[in-house]
Amino acid sequence: MFTRSGKFAALILAAGLVPALASAESVNPAGEKLYKSACVACHAAGVAGAPKLGDKAAWAKVTEKGMDAVMQITMNGKGAMPPRGASTADDATLRAAVDYMISQSQ
Repeated sequence: MFTRSGKFAALILAAGLVPALASAESVNPAGEKLYKSACVACHAAGVAGAPKLGDKAAWAKVTEKGMDAVMQITMNGKGAMPPRGASTADDATLRAAVDYMISQSQ
């Protein structure tokens, strides 16, 4: 049974408006591993405009259109970022890496 605030959080998550309401503890550890092995090269320093890990404002701008839009960028690339971040990770692991970066940037 949801509390009033629980219903609100569930609605927001279902709508994809705030994809990172989940706590850092619920993020798949494979996401952190992929971040540290591939994504860190650009997202640690903000190379070519990549949103930096921990930059709340930059990640808020990226996530404002919802998680589907974020994953479209992840899968297809944008600007200097190649498709899939040039990784060979499966879709679930890519999503976990994105979730990790967002959770670290709230």
